[in-house]
Amino acid sequence: MDASLVGTSKFLSKVLRHAPESVGLRLDEAGWVDVDDLLAAARRAGVALDRPTLERVVAENEKKRFALSGDGLRIRASQGHSVAVELGLEPREPPGVLFHGTADRNLDSIRAQGLVPGRRTHVHLSVDQATAVAAGRRHGRPVVLRVKAGEMHRAGHAFFRSDNGVWLTAAIPPHYIQFPTR
Repeated sequence: MDASLVGTSKFLSKVLRHAPESVGLRLDEAGWVDVDDLLAAARRAGVALDRPTLERVVAENEKKRFALSGDGLRIRASQGHSVAVELGLEPREPPGVLFHGTADRNLDSIRAQGLVPGRRTHVHLSVDQATAVAAGRRHGRPVVLRVKAGEMHRAGHAFFRSDNGVWLTAAIPPHYIQFPTR
């Protein structure tokens, strides 16, 4: 994504995933907000955001974090919420193995309690190691964990695939995680 759009993307992440009330917005139960309301709220908050810029952020965000409704009148974050929303995703059978990137300093905690969503509503998983490395790097020295997603699914754990391809689940018990050798 163009460097000039990074600040706008961060603003959208904050508003559409974590703190809509910070700019006077309220997401509907599925996480949607009217684009016109979002643009007005951004102006009130001193953020220069117009429809063409918004559409560029949605289109150019490498992780496809945001989605416009089919009619282009509403927008929401694809996943990663810390506020309660129901994205309307149907449970799906995941690939046999998925990956989770974290920082090495988190390994002791993960060995003890597994992967938990923390402030978010779901644990995020990727289909490839490169994406997991990038996610882990944001938090420190990256470590990639292999998750036995197929085995979890067969044991009754629900998995969902967000519109941007990220796999989501409520939590991952430690015995479904393959840790790197020390």
